[in-house]
Amino acid sequence: MTQQVWFITGSQGLYGPEVVEQVAENSKQIVALLQGSGFIADVVWKPTLTSKDSILRTMLDANSDPECIGVIAWMHTFSPAKMWIAGLDALRKPLCHLHTQANAELPWATIDMDFMNLNQAAHGDREFGYIESRLVIARTTVVGHASNPAVAKRLDDWIRAAAGAAATRSMKLVRFGDNMRDVAVTEGDKVEAEHVFGVSVNTHGVNDLADAVAQVSDSAAESLCAEYADRYEVVPELRSTGERHDSLRYSAKLEIALRSFLEAHGATAFTTNFEDLGALAQLPGMSVQRLMADGYGFGAEGDWKTAVLVRAAKVMGQGLPGGASLMEDYTYNLVPGQERILGAHMLEVCPSLTTAKPRCEIHPLGIGNRADPVRLVFDADPGPAIVVALSDMRDRFRLTANTVQIVGPDQPLPNLPVARAVWIPDPDFYTSAECWLMAGAAHHTCMSSALNPNIWTDFAEITGTELALITKSTTTSTFKKELRWTQAYHRLARGL
Repeated sequence: MTQQVWFITGSQGLYGPEVVEQVAENSKQIVALLQGSGFIADVVWKPTLTSKDSILRTMLDANSDPECIGVIAWMHTFSPAKMWIAGLDALRKPLCHLHTQANAELPWATIDMDFMNLNQAAHGDREFGYIESRLVIARTTVVGHASNPAVAKRLDDWIRAAAGAAATRSMKLVRFGDNMRDVAVTEGDKVEAEHVFGVSVNTHGVNDLADAVAQVSDSAAESLCAEYADRYEVVPELRSTGERHDSLRYSAKLEIALRSFLEAHGATAFTTNFEDLGALAQLPGMSVQRLMADGYGFGAEGDWKTAVLVRAAKVMGQGLPGGASLMEDYTYNLVPGQERILGAHMLEVCPSLTTAKPRCEIHPLGIGNRADPVRLVFDADPGPAIVVALSDMRDRFRLTANTVQIVGPDQPLPNLPVARAVWIPDPDFYTSAECWLMAGAAHHTCMSSALNPNIWTDFAEITGTELALITKSTTTSTFKKELRWTQAYHRLARGL
């Protein structure tokens, strides 16, 4: 399905039909500029809005159109804001207020009052901004001419966030089994999650998956094994002539069964749990990694909240260099001046985090009480990234995000048979860790090397979710104050 962002322009009949016609032409020119920016959604021009009824009708149409993921609004002339009250109050799609104008440069020598009356965005957008604030309308505001690459980039961030929010609103998430026993942070209110994000989270018996695995033919599995041999560096013991090829074939059956099960249920995210494997012979490893690489969200140990984040990140990052994956803070290097975080998971880190050719290996797993699982092993590519956690704070959800720099391991890791990432968090390890713990953020995260903080900020704004952001400028004292402010705000915003 094609995704659209509707571009609506405000004016009024006071200036006469010729001015309104010129507003429409100028608006189409702005849309043409934006359409050349390579957004992941089509920018669709809509007729100029000059009355309360037309505004309300357009907003209701946006709500009901499944292709529309958001609305960009611009007040080309002066559009009296009382006309917008009913429409803004009715709008349920994300809103971006673009404060721009038709011309980038003022034609100083020819400016007259006709020009001034036509080009009143400095006037009209301030009126519009007032009514947005008066009605407490969640929105992102972008300022500048549409030809400015910085404006296009900021709009691209917002459109990606709107696409991520649209993905969660229609998301179905399959949990194979329950959460890891006695773990707190992977729990959460699934009813509230559907209310806030739209995601439907439901549990299926793990033996339903095991039954699906049993239905996969050896020939179908062998065809997939041939693909593995082409795409990865498969260790000799797993190759078609190797003594452990049966394990690779079973991993292929797991992938085929998982994919078909999720497709049959219309699900775009899922979880597994090593404590609940039923009749499965292996804990899913490479199958999970490959499904994540194809855009599915995933959370380990029943962590459905992280699966939601990974799926949203996949949608928001489409077409960008880098990837997104389940990640877990495992252990630290605490040598002064060389502080690092080593992140990994038992098996399930997405190969979208690397441009190198992963190795397909098999090793024992000390937990799960099943046969040795197959996995892809690699180091995440160096570069900027962001890690994001979603925590249930009882009366609300909190997103905690930290910008980081993936640096790679200081030395080879020949005895660590899992995919991994090594990173330096902003602003430094000690401030980052203290703030992360202060926020009550999870040990499971979504790591994205494709997304920037603006996109996650817009996503939080669109979904009405608290965001605690740790960046290069963060201090523990300021962060503590911000947590208190945002906690108070979100509690007040919910009402009694």
